[in-house]
Amino acid sequence: MTTGQSDPGDHPAADQSEELGALLTRALAQADKTQKDLAVAANVPYTTLNHWVAGRRGTSRVDPDVFRGMAEVLRRWGADITVRQIFAAAGRAVPGPSDQEREARLLKIYRALSTDRQRDLIQIAESMGRPTAS
Repeated sequence: MTTGQSDPGDHPAADQSEELGALLTRALAQADKTQKDLAVAANVPYTTLNHWVAGRRGTSRVDPDVFRGMAEVLRRWGADITVRQIFAAAGRAVPGPSDQEREARLLKIYRALSTDRQRDLIQIAESMGRPTAS
């Protein structure tokens, strides 16, 4: 997502801490849709979605836009779900919005670094994106 505006699904949820599988199952039932329907509409491989619902696959490396896309599809179908709920259920913080200016600035900084420093920056950024122990 490249807008600076907040996502309408980013408002805080009322302390809902469902597991991702339970949350998706509930939302699909509300929308009267199947996992296959969601996989196609959100452009997520069906087997991946099925593994998330069954709790057989983690989500730590999933691009945040995938979660945002699923929430958007489910909301469009009438499910009572927010982006924040999906991220919470996946054990992840909701990433802040980004904009093209900040992304361009970061890319300019990255390109000016030596190869070793680029690797360091990637490691730092990846560690910042990992969930913290609570």
